[in-house]
Amino acid sequence: MDNSEKTEVVLLACGSFNPITNMHLRLFELAKDYLNGTGKYRVIKGIISPVGDAYKKKGLISAHHRVIMAELATKNSEWVEVDTWESLQKEWVETAKVLRHHQEKLEAGSCDHQQDAPMQARPGQKRKWAEQRQDISPKKLLEPKPKDVPKIKLLCGADLLESFAVPNLWKSEDITQIVGDYGLICITRAGNDAQKFIYESDTLWKHRNNIHLVNEWVTNDISSTKIRRALRRGQSVRYLVPDLVREYIEKHDLYSYESEEKNAGVILAPLQRKPADTHSNCTA
Repeated sequence: MDNSEKTEVVLLACGSFNPITNMHLRLFELAKDYLNGTGKYRVIKGIISPVGDAYKKKGLISAHHRVIMAELATKNSEWVEVDTWESLQKEWVETAKVLRHHQEKLEAGSCDHQQDAPMQARPGQKRKWAEQRQDISPKKLLEPKPKDVPKIKLLCGADLLESFAVPNLWKSEDITQIVGDYGLICITRAGNDAQKFIYESDTLWKHRNNIHLVNEWVTNDISSTKIRRALRRGQSVRYLVPDLVREYIEKHDLYSYESEEKNAGVILAPLQRKPADTHSNCTA
C-alpha cells in the first residue's frame, strides 16, 4: 500500500505535562512506529495540548510555564509540536471537545488547501474544465474529500484508559465519542492489563477495533509525579526530562513543597459537574 492509500493520522496528547518528561515524548515515537508499521496509516504530526489552569489538579503549576517547557522539549522535533488552544481557555475543556477542535481545524485546512491548489489540466482540456466547473456548486468546491482529511487520534497511557471507570470523571457520551469517532492509541506499561479492562467495559468492547494497544517493550517508569517529588527534595532529574526543560525548571524554581500544595482541597474540574451528567458506561 503506497502513501496515497494510507490514512493520514495526527496524534493528540492531552494532559497536565507538569512537567513534560522524556516518557511523554517517547509515547509519540512508540505510537508512530506502531501505526506506520500496520501499513494502513501514516502519522504526519503529533500535537501536545497542555490542560488549562482551570483543571484545578493538585500541584498543577501555571499553564504558561507548562507550555514553555513543552515547547522547549519539542524544539528539535521534526513532527511533534505544542498547541496552546486548550491551555488558554478560561474554563476547563473536556478532552472530547479538544479532539473535535483539532479535527475541525484539520478539515478547515483541507478546504483551504483544495481551494488554493492549482488545477493541472492537459492541453485541450481548459475549455472542457471551464464548462464542467459551471455545474459545480460553490458548496461542493468547499467540501473536502473525507479520505484527504487527516484523522485525529488520542494518544494516551493505560492510566487514562483506566480512568474511564472512575465515577463521575467522564461523561458517558464523551467516552463513546472519543473511542468511537476518533480512536485511542494507548501505550501500555508493565503491570497494566489494558486488554482485560477493555473486555470489562461494554463501551470500550464495542469500539475495540478503534483502540490500538501498543506494548512498551523498553520499559520506562518516568512520571511527572516522580519528577516533581525528586525536584522538591533537591534531587537530580537529569536524563529524565530534556535538558532545556531541566534548565528552565531550575531557573524559575518551579517545583517545591509549596507548589505541590497548589489547588489542595479544590475539587477537580470534571468532578464539579453534576453526577447525572457524568455516568460512565465502563462496568467492573
